[in-house]
Amino acid sequence: MTTEHFIAGKDASLEASINSMQARLASLGFALEERSWLNPVEGIWSVHVREVECPLLFTNGKGATRLAALASALGEFFERLGSNYFWNHYYLGEANANAAFAHYPQERWFALPKGGAWPEELLTPELRAFYDPEGTLEVRSLVDFNSGNAERGICAIPYVRQRDGATVWFPVNIIGNLYVSNGMSAGNTPTEARTQALSEIFERHVKFRIIAEGLCLPDVPEAVIARYPRIAAGVAALRAAGFGILVKDASLGGKYPVMCVTLLNPADQGCYASFGAHPCFEVALERALTELLQGRALEALAGFPPPSHDLDEVASPQNLEAHFVDSSGLVGWAFLGSEPDYAFSDWNYGGSTAQEYDWLVERIHNEGHDVYIADFTHLGVYACRILVPGMSEIYPVDDLEWENNSVGNQVRAALLRLPELDDDACAELLDTLDDLGLDELRPIAPLIGLAADAGTPWAQLRVGEVKLLLGLALGDDEVIREGCDWVRHFGQGSEERRRVYRCVEDLLHLDDGDGYRTALEQLYGTAVLRQGQALLDGEERFFGLHAPGLSLAGCDMHQRLLAAYARVHAR
Repeated sequence: MTTEHFIAGKDASLEASINSMQARLASLGFALEERSWLNPVEGIWSVHVREVECPLLFTNGKGATRLAALASALGEFFERLGSNYFWNHYYLGEANANAAFAHYPQERWFALPKGGAWPEELLTPELRAFYDPEGTLEVRSLVDFNSGNAERGICAIPYVRQRDGATVWFPVNIIGNLYVSNGMSAGNTPTEARTQALSEIFERHVKFRIIAEGLCLPDVPEAVIARYPRIAAGVAALRAAGFGILVKDASLGGKYPVMCVTLLNPADQGCYASFGAHPCFEVALERALTELLQGRALEALAGFPPPSHDLDEVASPQNLEAHFVDSSGLVGWAFLGSEPDYAFSDWNYGGSTAQEYDWLVERIHNEGHDVYIADFTHLGVYACRILVPGMSEIYPVDDLEWENNSVGNQVRAALLRLPELDDDACAELLDTLDDLGLDELRPIAPLIGLAADAGTPWAQLRVGEVKLLLGLALGDDEVIREGCDWVRHFGQGSEERRRVYRCVEDLLHLDDGDGYRTALEQLYGTAVLRQGQALLDGEERFFGLHAPGLSLAGCDMHQRLLAAYARVHAR
């Protein structure tokens, strides 16, 4: 008889979960490879998995055993397939933007009102006030980044409010801008997945509060850690390796199901705080410990910043974002104090996954927030995405006005046919880039949602270089000088391209370039000088860029992304 392994918080054995997910992936046409298996200390495993044909589809798994780590990685893969998160940062192409549905069959499109007011049935009055407190958010900015289809309007997805079962339509744009991957999960049952998603929301919410406020957490007594031999062994192994390991209760007096494990590195004074959450105390603590080493060997635990004395910097949105991405942000010294702000609580709210889910929802409702859930069952594995406005945002709400990814919609079409633009279109694009006030260091590919192929100019292109190329196309000496100066100071792009731009700058400053040809040839070589002169004279435009257009022609990796999307959404 084959032995099956069950772990707390899961409604099926690890073997059954893995076999089911692998079978579904195969039936959908996905082939995953397991890479970077790590088991740096006893009781801590992690793995990186990625799709063979489209390696941009990847996830990481962690757990106390090899099986648990693989189940974690596969579950994350399905949550990102089911929720479309794998494509969150990419343009879906013209065909999808104009298809019967761009994201899901249940989506709804709201026409852009001529007066600029929000469509009545979009969100609720309370949520509209939450996302636009000053009433200054242009409704056009809610057009989703992935389709960019302003003519079609605002694409929204139905979410169910758990307090009363009401359906609320959330714009895809708001979800992608503020919540990114927070609150997503897949599982054997709805309550299992929902419990995981809500636990993740609690983890990040409490983590951000603790770090931003510089709260000092109580130690977990050694006797309590000893109840869980596998966890205790992992902690002991890390300490034996020379690291300082602080095991903390992050429940803030038993109020939240969150734990923390902090690593202090005496080699470089780095400090790294890892959090985990779940209604079951043991599961939360195990997650905090395994998260600490997910994807990291012991020798990779160097390079984290030392504790900071500047709480304002620690609490900044940029630092909290770093903690969300890879926990590499600053931690304040107050966090490491010996006088905790809360007493240790020996809490535990574990039970069946249904009981755990109900407890988490009740806790959120008691905090004055609402829980909104979208279920995704189209792939044969249950997945969900949960939003808790006021609690689960990763980015501040005012990013909708000042950092909205929909800005890419305004320049995508022109940029993707850049080499084909005539002078009028070039001048219009240059004016638009100036009006938008985009940082000149901003990469073009993520700005417009392009999965650029490695080693191509598109993979390195930035706003500053585009302005320079537009200046060259237009023969605008002032723009060319500014662009060359930018390249010289910020050193962006390949050395080959920078060398040509340095040559262009010299040619522009030398009124009689022919009088310096010998010196220029010796400095740059004949080929570079010829290319620099051709760019300056307008004989060559846009320095070797091809024009993918809105069909993304010639973009191999992006076409692989779109092919994977087609497998997920068979029409």
